[in-house]
Amino acid sequence: MPRSGFSLALICMLLGGLSLTGCAEREDDADAVGEDGIALERAPVDSLPGWSHDGVAAALPALRRSCDALLGKPTDQPVGPDGIAGTVRDWHGPCAALQTVEAGDDAAVRRVLRAQFAAYAVRGRDGRTGTFTGYYSATLDAAREPRGAYQHPIYRTPGDLVTADLGRFRADLNGERIVGRVTDGALVPYLDRTAIAEGALAGRDLAFLYADDPIDVFFLHIQGSGVARLPNGERQRIGYAASNGREFTGIGSYLLDNDMIPPEQGSMQGIRRWLADHPDRAQAVMNENARFIFFKPLNGPGPVGSQGVPLTAGRSLAVDPDRLPLGAPVWVATKQPATDAPFQRLMVAQDTGSAIQGTVRGDIYFGAGEDAFARAGRMKRDGRIWLLLPKTLSGERVAQGD
Repeated sequence: MPRSGFSLALICMLLGGLSLTGCAEREDDADAVGEDGIALERAPVDSLPGWSHDGVAAALPALRRSCDALLGKPTDQPVGPDGIAGTVRDWHGPCAALQTVEAGDDAAVRRVLRAQFAAYAVRGRDGRTGTFTGYYSATLDAAREPRGAYQHPIYRTPGDLVTADLGRFRADLNGERIVGRVTDGALVPYLDRTAIAEGALAGRDLAFLYADDPIDVFFLHIQGSGVARLPNGERQRIGYAASNGREFTGIGSYLLDNDMIPPEQGSMQGIRRWLADHPDRAQAVMNENARFIFFKPLNGPGPVGSQGVPLTAGRSLAVDPDRLPLGAPVWVATKQPATDAPFQRLMVAQDTGSAIQGTVRGDIYFGAGEDAFARAGRMKRDGRIWLLLPKTLSGERVAQGD
């Protein structure tokens, strides 16, 4: 999720002997608030909406997992885009304080938050309010070999998929990457969903599971992780490994724009129902999303987010890592899916997603199972976000209007 656009013609020059075909110019992002596209405004921690009502200790496992991941890095390593959250050294004190709290002690967690963290209201180029959606851990039925109804492959990363780190060619492109494959000496875009659905990867021994429903596989791609129920009763966790680098297109928008579903059916549930009711057109609609995800089998707790730690239902948030720091506590104020009941709580930025772009933008992890699917599929609400940063940070670095 690049912070700003750049010319693909420039990439062609940077890659020297490799030429790019099928390149198109990308437009620069619109100007954002401040040089980093974000403004942070200091606010008292105990003024956060829902501060006295949230069971903040429920976020303790997520907080500790993120602390462990942060403290495993060099002490002088910047945290977040442009070091917005200081360095790892700044997190040693707050993380140590969180380790002293007993599980379930809301009052103790609040004391640590007051003592160790400062709260900052996040404002982006579109203002202080943004969009909050939901996701879940997909569950599907699959077998390790194709047989009977189990015919829809879940692929590992192909060996010919190439990721070019453009920061190795020019410093100002640090963090920018493109994905493709080399054909006749040229780096070209990787196969899109249509080509793969038509069998472009067949016969290459890449599938490690075969599902019984192509719609379930598609939603696994959207969620990025899940659990496969095997015929013998075993469970196999599935994790994100790579993508084909193509742009993500939400098929809900496609269905709405083409008057194929009414607005009130634009939820995950409505989209799934339309695909199931139109088997002759479902694959063509799914192919509108050219982005294709490759997976890997996982063992141990999960699912695992982009920070590399297991996610916590209701407490893990996916953010745009070009705007907000992974591993940082955040306070979210929005509404529950499909109701006006408040959703105001302490969360931790632990994941990312191709559709999660922008400063005030979050995707709430609701967990696994049918209830999580029901909540995640109906979640699309406006809301606000506050970033909690160690008090050891310089006020000049983070506070605008403090």
